[in-house]
Amino acid sequence: MPIKVSLAAVLARRNVKSKELAASIGITEANLSLLRQGKVKGIRFDTLEAICRALDCQPGDILHYEPDGDASEDP
Repeated sequence: MPIKVSLAAVLARRNVKSKELAASIGITEANLSLLRQGKVKGIRFDTLEAICRALDCQPGDILHYEPDGDASEDP
């Protein structure tokens, strides 16, 4: 998938533990872990907003588009 999640890097730069973030935004540690690993197909805007508010960052700090080079995929 060409969308990459760099939440782990933002957490490290902010010196915030996943457990703390999960508790502050009201999601489970398991769901946050899946998001950190990029193993989700989507994210709700309200969850993204809560993460950005808690970490004082922008969505672009967490999500990045990296083309995978496979031109055969449907748009």
